[in-house]
Amino acid sequence: MNLPNKLTMGRILLVPLFVAALLIPFPMHTLVALVLFVAASITDMLDGKIARRKNLITDFGKFADPLADKILVLAALLCFVQNGWCDCVAVIIVIFREFTVTSIRLIAAAKGEVIAANMWGKVKTTTQMVAIIVILMMYALIGILAAVLPPSAIYDLAAMRIWLFVIGEVLIWISTVFAIISGVIYVVQNYHFIADK
Repeated sequence: MNLPNKLTMGRILLVPLFVAALLIPFPMHTLVALVLFVAASITDMLDGKIARRKNLITDFGKFADPLADKILVLAALLCFVQNGWCDCVAVIIVIFREFTVTSIRLIAAAKGEVIAANMWGKVKTTTQMVAIIVILMMYALIGILAAVLPPSAIYDLAAMRIWLFVIGEVLIWISTVFAIISGVIYVVQNYHFIADK
């Protein structure tokens, strides 16, 4: 297994640690989750660059890299729903999009074709990761403030949480719009794999 593929597998292996850090309450757990998610996002940037620069592009990488992105992003979004940081509607749309795209990829693979991610898919993933990182940063900041501020400031933190929810929703919906656009383009470009002949 070459280095880019190892980085991709490393991203997948970071997901359970990220989920545990996000859902298990311990001091500064959201900050730990943020660090893990950023580390996983960095592997996403590196694996593609290394693969292209050193001509290490493989069919496994074309398939596993977008799959690793989906696992990481969906894990984060589902944890956000669990924590009450976003509503489930946008997440359901994203899941529907990912199942549709993955199904087409599997059909293409069964026909001996490997479909690499296109530009719109990369834009979708980037906007999702940026949204998730910003949301994690905001809630990590709340966690730090809750640890250092006096109990009298709890009311102010509760008010901040409302604004954080609104900002997070806007960011998630922006990334969801890109998910819809990229999903539609993906289906149109690869419809021949599922069209009856």
